[in-house]
Amino acid sequence: MRRLAPYQSGLWLAEYLNSRCQLCRVTRSDPPLPRSFNNDASGSVSRLRSLSSRYFNKGLLCQRCHEHIMWLPAPFNIDVVAGTSLAIQAASYYEYPIRQAIRAFKHHEDMTKLPLLVHTLRQLPRPHGCHAANSVIIPMPTTNSRLMKRGFDPVTVLCAYLSKHWQIPLWHGVQRIDSTVRQQGLSRAERLTNLNNAFVLTAKPPVKRLLLFDDVATTGASLQALAGTLLAQSITPLNAYIPITHPYHISAYALAHGSHRHQ
Repeated sequence: MRRLAPYQSGLWLAEYLNSRCQLCRVTRSDPPLPRSFNNDASGSVSRLRSLSSRYFNKGLLCQRCHEHIMWLPAPFNIDVVAGTSLAIQAASYYEYPIRQAIRAFKHHEDMTKLPLLVHTLRQLPRPHGCHAANSVIIPMPTTNSRLMKRGFDPVTVLCAYLSKHWQIPLWHGVQRIDSTVRQQGLSRAERLTNLNNAFVLTAKPPVKRLLLFDDVATTGASLQALAGTLLAQSITPLNAYIPITHPYHISAYALAHGSHRHQ
């Protein structure tokens, strides 16, 4: 039997042995209900809860917290280049209590929060028409200096789970330049200025469908800049009288975005 690494043991304990909700830490957790049962007025939800209580695995969240994170925010669009916009779909809102879990994982390497964040990420349905043969997921690149300082790349860790969930491979053909500063605390205009020439392609994308992913899309500026780089280095002007065409279909996804108050 293969032995688990210490952090893997911690993840297993957090997910299966902790009887308290991983978000509120107050209510006992319950197995999450399938999405199709949530609006069932026939009483099948109550029966399912009764049956599920017999199982050893109590799940990650209580029913109240699970319902809090399971409704996807409305997707939003941002302009990338003239005539081209980028659709961004997040799995949750960046507000309490998900916000605290993301910060603990991202800034303090709290691996006990990973099962909860992966569970939230799995609320994202696989994009229609995308599969392993025609699509890749591109994690938001980080700089070498930030990676050395933090010790791990939280976006790539989350993206690996999304790749497994969607059965779509990751692609790491984009590099982030070290000259940029942290986006946190900057206005949208400052974020866009900061990201000028922040990315460079190190290889040609192997497929036509590119699925960008970031952990938190506050304004979408980073995803916008990344998409702009991909399009700028792949445009095909046919002639002076025919509009520029783009060979790639790009969409973007995030673990969290904005908040209810900002919608």
